[in-house]
Amino acid sequence: MNFAEIKAKLPSDKTPEEKAARSKLFKQFDPNGNGYLSLSEVDKGIRDVLGLEELFEAKPAIIRAFNAAKSAGKSKSKLGDDFVERSEFRLILLYLRQYFELFEMFETVDTSNDRKISREEFDSGLDKLKNWGLTVSDPEASFNQIDTNQGGSILFAEFADWALKSKIDFEDLDEDPLRERSWE
Repeated sequence: MNFAEIKAKLPSDKTPEEKAARSKLFKQFDPNGNGYLSLSEVDKGIRDVLGLEELFEAKPAIIRAFNAAKSAGKSKSKLGDDFVERSEFRLILLYLRQYFELFEMFETVDTSNDRKISREEFDSGLDKLKNWGLTVSDPEASFNQIDTNQGGSILFAEFADWALKSKIDFEDLDEDPLRERSWE
């Protein structure tokens, strides 16, 4: 996984160059030109416009990013609360990157590939979590805190909420040259 490539294809910085790139990208994501992006248009844009197959396959990350972006601001339009508008496009690009990185972390700890982290997987993944800046001092208490639905396992949404509340620094992750190897 080349996170630098993903970051480059998701222009979320506030520079004039990235703002121009976002404007062009929004038009490509919005084929009917109505100024709104549905979840399916975002999904299709990730695959067809950006060519990011790995991100396209990470549906839980796309859904979380979409919901976070469309809920970021109060829309003046009746349809706006259900779609990502142009004013929210920078946010969805930023959220796509962040939630995809969280999804990759989640999948690394979820060694059984059943889209949930058991207590045993959580305990086995503590060193990986620490490498990503997520410190766990009491594994049992942390597991129970993260498992908000008390289902006995951690789902991606629960993991993502916990990681974000733990203030994981995505920029530090980008600058860590050992990061790629630590995901293995």
